[in-house]
Amino acid sequence: MKIALVGIGKIALDQHVPALNASPDWDLAATVSRNGTVDGVEAFTDIDAMLEARPDIPVVSLCLPPVPRFEAAQAVLRAGRHLMLEKPPGATLAEVHALCDLAERQGVTIYATWHSRMAMAVAAARDWLAGKTVHEGRITWREDVRKWHPGQDWIFEAGGMGVFDPGINALSILTAILPQPVRLLSADLDFPANRQAPIAARLQFSQGIGADFDFRQEGPQTWDMEFQTDAGQMALRMGGNRLEIDGRHVQGADDIMGEYPALYARMAKLVGEGKSDADLAPMVLVADAFTLGRRNTVADFQF
Repeated sequence: MKIALVGIGKIALDQHVPALNASPDWDLAATVSRNGTVDGVEAFTDIDAMLEARPDIPVVSLCLPPVPRFEAAQAVLRAGRHLMLEKPPGATLAEVHALCDLAERQGVTIYATWHSRMAMAVAAARDWLAGKTVHEGRITWREDVRKWHPGQDWIFEAGGMGVFDPGINALSILTAILPQPVRLLSADLDFPANRQAPIAARLQFSQGIGADFDFRQEGPQTWDMEFQTDAGQMALRMGGNRLEIDGRHVQGADDIMGEYPALYARMAKLVGEGKSDADLAPMVLVADAFTLGRRNTVADFQF
């Protein structure tokens, strides 16, 4: 199936393009970007021009930052094409609900992806937790923004989400594996004095679960979550790729990342079945954090 990729930046080149090139389901037939291109693929700088020129492309994958994404997403759906959205699916919940409604009216697939849910050990963690009671939990999601988003000032602008850009990955796993839904109780958000989005956050959820997000960690990166239950301790490490039960490694590995190939396999299945998948639970928790969060001003941040 032919697919167009919109927004040829770091995440597209690092993850989407290799996943598409390796997939038996997809043919990357066009790109849309102000600056980026992919060798051997027809390139456009305007999405409306691509949609008009390539009616043979039934699926579009958007990798744009969340704030400018809505207009492009709306254009794709109005053109009757299936739509795949990089996380987070939009800048606001209202606009994503609007896109879902439009996709339903148009009779096309919309897929709001959460790549961390496709990590190797997430499904096994969900199955192990099923039927158990969570007494407490701890999420530690700390990484280096200069490594993963070098020079990308948009991530600290209003709507860019700041540390919640990686933090929502943890929340996407959390909302996928817990046997009972979680709700946010409180949040502390650290905003650099010269920025509009937080660089660190500390969250407290129901079920005794706390989270520590930080965009300033240098050296080894930390993507861990640990839960104490009525049947023992479970831990997910390496962003959901390694499962431990009572301190014993039982599944997964530290260095195999198959998340984006799994996303595109899922998209192919959804299109084939005429279905959509747009779970907004992780985004709801982020919105709640901005609603309830206490704002702390910290030192300026520069890339």
